[in-house]
Amino acid sequence: MTTVADLIGRRLYEAGCRHSFGIPGGEVLAIMRGIDAAGVKFTLVKHENSGGFMAEGAFHRTGAPGVLIATLGPGVANATNVVANALQDRVPLLFITGCVDEADAATYTHQVFDHSALMKPITKATLRMTPEAAEALIDKAIAIATADPPGPVHIDVPISVATQAPAKMRTRTTAVEPSVPADLSQARRWLARAKRPVLIAGVEAMHHNASEELTRLVDMGIPLITTYKAKGIVDERHAFALGAAGLSPRADEVLQPLVRDADLILLAGYDPIEMRVGWRDVWDEHNRVVEISATRATHYMHQASQSFVGDIRLGLQGLTTARPEWTAEEISFVRRQLASIYRLDEVWGPAAVVDVARRILPLDTIASVDSGAHRILLSQTWMCYEPQSLMQSSGLCTMGCSLPLGIGAKLADPARPVAVFTGDACLEMTLGELATARDAKTPVIVFVFADESLSLIETKQRAAGLPNLGVDFSGTDFASVGLAMGGLGFEVHSREELTSAIKHSLAAPVFSVISCHLPRQAYDGRL
Repeated sequence: MTTVADLIGRRLYEAGCRHSFGIPGGEVLAIMRGIDAAGVKFTLVKHENSGGFMAEGAFHRTGAPGVLIATLGPGVANATNVVANALQDRVPLLFITGCVDEADAATYTHQVFDHSALMKPITKATLRMTPEAAEALIDKAIAIATADPPGPVHIDVPISVATQAPAKMRTRTTAVEPSVPADLSQARRWLARAKRPVLIAGVEAMHHNASEELTRLVDMGIPLITTYKAKGIVDERHAFALGAAGLSPRADEVLQPLVRDADLILLAGYDPIEMRVGWRDVWDEHNRVVEISATRATHYMHQASQSFVGDIRLGLQGLTTARPEWTAEEISFVRRQLASIYRLDEVWGPAAVVDVARRILPLDTIASVDSGAHRILLSQTWMCYEPQSLMQSSGLCTMGCSLPLGIGAKLADPARPVAVFTGDACLEMTLGELATARDAKTPVIVFVFADESLSLIETKQRAAGLPNLGVDFSGTDFASVGLAMGGLGFEVHSREELTSAIKHSLAAPVFSVISCHLPRQAYDGRL
């Protein structure tokens, strides 16, 4: 007999899903079996929050929705952070949970609370599975999760429903063709006359696979700024690619004047949820601003002269001719200004870690980075040569994401090297997932920026004239932890030691932890 759990698994497989993540509980055993049997392999994790980030890592490599499974009560509660992250970072995540049957819920209270009420504010939809509507509900969940803007959908499956036979299969709705934005004739005229246009691309352009269209415009001589999530949508070695912006006031000092002085600002899938408050109303009503977005902008962080809603790729294809007067020397000067802030040529320090890693690791390396001072520095200095090659939490900026993101990406794309960049505090939050890397046989390389401080917060404390409080901690022997958990471990204090550790790690069949010892306050003046 085909069960509801089998049907869910089959529909996920048809949607391109090949991996699911979570922690077993009695209420989800049938769901896990059905999904795994359909070819969506289940991976045991140490915390549901990490499982959700692994699901996102897999999504970045396959394009298929991520799948997270959690049991009732504490399993659901543990996942709230990563579900909220998926909503803000536009990640199509199917969060499948178990729950007690309706009749039992009337009188049984152990571990029971209203999952839907908890999930409603942080998901696009929360659905309760029934055998009568099982096919419609799973199809609906996938459609909602992947529709613009992509995001998380919660599916609560009562224990008995998972093992029941679903109702007769229904014909599914045909996918809607991408929509072409409305009349772009005025925008085309503005672009044709613009002498100093500037492009800003964001997460929606990445989801709409608009790399080719953006590259065409940049090839015409239009400088490009991206959000952190959209890094690499145009190869950052391009002479007119100015890298990412969003969280570094020092970078803003260089890039924002360029934007304010532009005679045309083109926004391609740009959502300012990734940006610090300094990007609110960067331009005024005197700037011509053309916005092409997947959904109607309701954030009011900025305004646009013309705003078009539709497919980003098709919209950019409609912008045909540009004759900007930017010179290569002008843009090169801007690139040099940015490079001078972050000093990759330092003898040793956080920028040296990024510099050595980018030089030694293969060009096709997929990287992830956790939140903190190291993330801002790395996002400004790590060169991306293709879209989705640097994974991070941009909207929510949550800690503890980089290791599980890297594991998920490595599972989904095992041929690609994966580098995980994390702060020491971030890794201490997710140390258990090194065991997941061991058991899942994912030889990720973990770079730890070990300065025994919450550096970004400590910097803000000092800037505010506040005493040092709650930001410093003792050091952990991460190399020994790596060895104890079945991987390799290295302690490094120089470029030479780091180079050797990376070369050993690339040749290893197991994960590696490279603890890069750094002085405190090493980020001063760079963020």
